[in-house]
Amino acid sequence: MEMEMEEKQKDEQRVLQEEEPEVNYRGVKAMPFIIGNETFEKLGAIGTISNLLVYLTTVFNMKSITATTLLNVFNGTTNFSTLLGAFLCDTYFGRYKTLGFASIASFTGLLLIDLTAVFKGLHPPECASKEGSHCTSATPLQWLFLLTGFALMIVGAAGIRPCNLAFGADQFNPKTESGKRGINSFFNWYFFTLTFAQMVSVTLVVYVQSDLSWSIGLAIPAIFMLISCFLFFGGTKIYVIVKPEGSPFTSMVRVVVVAVKKRRLKLPEQPSLSLFNYTQPKSINSSLPYSNQFRFLNKAAIVTPEDEMNPDGSASDPWKLCSIQQVEELKCVLKVVPIWTAAITYSIAMTQQTQYVVFQALQSDRRFFNSKFQIPAASYTVFTMLTLVIFVPIYDRLIVPQLRRITAKDGGISLLQRIGFGISLTVVASLISALVEEKRRRLALTKPTLGYEPHRGEISSMSAFWLIPQLSLAGFAESFTSIGLVEFYYKQFPENMRSVAGAFFFCGMAASSYLNGFLVTMIHRMTEGAGSGNWLPEDLNKGRLDYFYFLITVMGVLNLGYFLMCSRWYRYKESAGGPRATVEMEKKPEKYAV
Repeated sequence: MEMEMEEKQKDEQRVLQEEEPEVNYRGVKAMPFIIGNETFEKLGAIGTISNLLVYLTTVFNMKSITATTLLNVFNGTTNFSTLLGAFLCDTYFGRYKTLGFASIASFTGLLLIDLTAVFKGLHPPECASKEGSHCTSATPLQWLFLLTGFALMIVGAAGIRPCNLAFGADQFNPKTESGKRGINSFFNWYFFTLTFAQMVSVTLVVYVQSDLSWSIGLAIPAIFMLISCFLFFGGTKIYVIVKPEGSPFTSMVRVVVVAVKKRRLKLPEQPSLSLFNYTQPKSINSSLPYSNQFRFLNKAAIVTPEDEMNPDGSASDPWKLCSIQQVEELKCVLKVVPIWTAAITYSIAMTQQTQYVVFQALQSDRRFFNSKFQIPAASYTVFTMLTLVIFVPIYDRLIVPQLRRITAKDGGISLLQRIGFGISLTVVASLISALVEEKRRRLALTKPTLGYEPHRGEISSMSAFWLIPQLSLAGFAESFTSIGLVEFYYKQFPENMRSVAGAFFFCGMAASSYLNGFLVTMIHRMTEGAGSGNWLPEDLNKGRLDYFYFLITVMGVLNLGYFLMCSRWYRYKESAGGPRATVEMEKKPEKYAV
């Protein structure tokens, strides 16, 4: 009898292998199309977004507070929309279709925004130069045209941001050593191209928009996005295209509901052997072993006399019985949440290096080696990007191979070690920021200044080059933590939720933006009547921005301690089996290939 059962199982496995053709991974060959698509998409999106505040106030005659509010809502909605885009991608459409549709939507949105600058009827007339003259507001039709462009850009970002990373990693075989290393390198090069696109956008593209022509300057990002579309669809024949499996959230909700229903039951003495252990055939998810973390959820897999089974071994009512696999998939997501919350505080520290550092530069000596040329205050953030662009190839090609020989780990060090090291660097960067600001303010108050910055105050004699160390440290931190976080989410989420994993990163950025705004507002109001004066006034010389940086440093230390506790508790996702891929096959002459 046992011999017959074994033969039957072997026959079933043989049939499955014959039904599923071998996946032909072309990771390196597919990278030019995917990385190229990502690079030009970022050149288009960032090239427009980075200067929208100036465009709205100068061309659309909007008040600064109105334009700022609109852009805050736009940026927040853009980041949070990635979660909806990831859900639709992983549940219904798959990454290839989602990326294709989102790329076209993004191009259309950029084109509409450019048309508002090209045609005079699509934007208000220019304000008269005489002081106190009246400025005409945009008409409802002009608003509709502009906001339609914004909406299409949100749709594009919702599909591209969470899916592009996962789609690129899909092109590598996760079962081979070369495939695993290819995935690790892909995440590094992804952020390299992202930062390179940011540098080009905030320098060359912004210069054309502000100093030459808005029509041409906004057309450049639209052209970049069109090139991005051509590159993406150009690699269609060699892509590995993973099919969606349906809503992963439904399965997770079922686990919680069933666990609550069976909360009064006791777990068996040997739960790994006694609980319901069913795995869906042809699932792309790795088979996960039983774990003791979040033990309450394990009750969802307790089999009772009332639970009935289908002929294939699955539960007849999935709202009454869940498998160990379903429970462990929910645990994968829950375990990531504490790490995600630590990343929010890290992002707050990083945000200060792109916001208040501009105001510091405005009230510092920005002359280029005592020449008449002054470096624009906003351009100093390029040092953060430049550090990342230089360091990432060195880290990927030189440091990681050396660390790999020592630690025998694919990434050289573990993902949590990489993230933690970056978080520790932000603590040092915040401390240096406080010390530099203290020096800048002291020189502005005690020594002759270099003049007066309109709407701000006296310009300190301290060279703005003193801001470079903190900005460079921020670049180093991002090369470790931001890249590590994206890779961490990708590898620790269930395989059918990898687009959601990408959205997790952007949702963290959105949450940090809101929390940072709340923190700045709260500090501003609480210190307004303090004896030391307002910490964050318009004139930094009259405030105590250094105290604010010290506060960020203390928050960073506490956050680092919290992260270390979470890291010690965390258990990496283990696979009881191997990942199984279900891919769409394209028929070619005399054979099937991907």
